[in-house]
Amino acid sequence: MAEEITPLASLSLTHVYYDPSDPISYVCAFLALVPQALCVVYATLFWSSREAEVLLMFAGQLVCEGLNFVLKRLIKEERPPRMRVGKGYGMPSSHAQFAFFWAVALGLFLVVRHRPKKPIKSLKKNAPGASEGKPGDSTVVKATRSQTGRLAPILQSAKDVEAYAHQPWSLLERVVASLAALALASAVAWSRIYLGYHTPKQVLAGCIAGSGCAVVWFAVTYALRETGLLALALDFPVVRWFRIRDLVVEEDLCQAGWEKWEDRRLVREARKKA
Repeated sequence: MAEEITPLASLSLTHVYYDPSDPISYVCAFLALVPQALCVVYATLFWSSREAEVLLMFAGQLVCEGLNFVLKRLIKEERPPRMRVGKGYGMPSSHAQFAFFWAVALGLFLVVRHRPKKPIKSLKKNAPGASEGKPGDSTVVKATRSQTGRLAPILQSAKDVEAYAHQPWSLLERVVASLAALALASAVAWSRIYLGYHTPKQVLAGCIAGSGCAVVWFAVTYALRETGLLALALDFPVVRWFRIRDLVVEEDLCQAGWEKWEDRRLVREARKKA
């Protein structure tokens, strides 16, 4: 008696149909994985930086995906006949909506909200000998503590952070980065038409929906900051336990801990010269 074999199912999360004889179709298959890659980037950036800006943007991305889920089941427009094998409805395109939310939200952050401060380079010369108690180093913190109270060391530490800050991006660089993100989002949207998963109308609807969500979410997060609700939320014990902060405008994502490393490096160099 032959054993019954249960047919296997395909996990559709990353299962993309493409024409193996067409190089463009092959590239489009990889472009279809951009949303999954961006989710990995979101999670990695938040876990490594604990920045509220990253968390808020990811939350907006999930809200946008939820809206796409609702719209598809309200409109109930089928996919093109060529791709009826695809699960779910086709209006609007979830890939296009996801990619354009990310691109527009990133562009709004870089061009509108991000106003990086120019680094203060004059304090670098004071860093050597920080652990040796020489003038112009950490002893300055000790001295100011007795002169101006407990707040002085904090202010000095803030200046030290700025002393080692990298050169911030210019407006032109931020605009170019925003346009590059839009170009990638456009490529993702176009790939859905090329692969036959969506009609041009479905993709255009996804682009508009994603862009609109990004603008609305930017306004919501702006209101949260202006009303002080974000600062209030960041003071919750559970939020503080996760060490979530909101410094991405004043401090580069790679900045955290860099000034400590620079202090140690300069101390080593000073000891070698001594």
